[in-house]
Amino acid sequence: MVRVHDLRHSYGESVALDGVSFEVAKGEIFGVLGPNGGGKTTMFRMLSTLLPAAPGHVEIDGADVGVDLARVRRSIGVVFQSPSLDIKLTVRENLACHGNLYGIRGTELSRRVDAGLAALGITDRADDFVETLSGGLKRRVELAKGLLTEPRILILDEPSTGLDPGARRDLWDYVLGLRKERGTTILVTTHLMDEAERCDRLAILDRGRIVAIGTPDALRRKIGGDVLTIRSDDTATLCSQLQDRWGIDAASVDGTVRFEHPDARNLLREIYEAFPDSVESIQLARPTLEDVFIHETGHQFWND
Repeated sequence: MVRVHDLRHSYGESVALDGVSFEVAKGEIFGVLGPNGGGKTTMFRMLSTLLPAAPGHVEIDGADVGVDLARVRRSIGVVFQSPSLDIKLTVRENLACHGNLYGIRGTELSRRVDAGLAALGITDRADDFVETLSGGLKRRVELAKGLLTEPRILILDEPSTGLDPGARRDLWDYVLGLRKERGTTILVTTHLMDEAERCDRLAILDRGRIVAIGTPDALRRKIGGDVLTIRSDDTATLCSQLQDRWGIDAASVDGTVRFEHPDARNLLREIYEAFPDSVESIQLARPTLEDVFIHETGHQFWND
């Protein structure tokens, strides 16, 4: 449903995308996980036809984004990270205006508006002005708007922005139901680990490049063991000591020494006994997607 090949984009000297390629299958929930500034929003703008895809190639539902914009736009629904609602209009008026932009009129428009309101559980708020709604309800209206055209592909840019945990859970329950009931293909950009866990497959994007791609479970399995994170006031020396004694290739990350090991539980005790003066604390944990990111990039998910 989506084919992206060698996507590149720069803002002056700043490289936003550097040879991004991936494919999304029909009915798949595909996530692009990365920190802010990693290139996600630039890629989203290209997929939603707001920026030209050249150089590179993007094909959506069989249509070339560089050749047939109209056909691409008929296939996609878009939910932007930034609010795109008119707060001085009612919920129903926002949906009706969006439908009119796509040439939907009369009874067909009414049917789709009513269906969207019902699907998102906001029929009772249809005549309320958007400015009176909570953040979670506004996000539901954004989703209803993006789905009004009955798209084959739904593209969501940071869909949980501004939502509390309960509203975020409700949103994802709906997205999962949408895929199940309609077979909608969903592409989502996110910087939230729990959101990424809900995707069928993930591409991890860092500094404009995809560093890993696969299912969440497959990506975690690449770690090869549990993760040990050791806080020390001299990480360089401790890294050297671990290498000399056990052949461990540890990384120094933000004042900690970090590495993966298949026998991490037993090794934890040995490290503490061998270097008690160098170890302030040791944390043992199962691999997470953030660990995968550090493993692939050599730095923390958030650099600041």
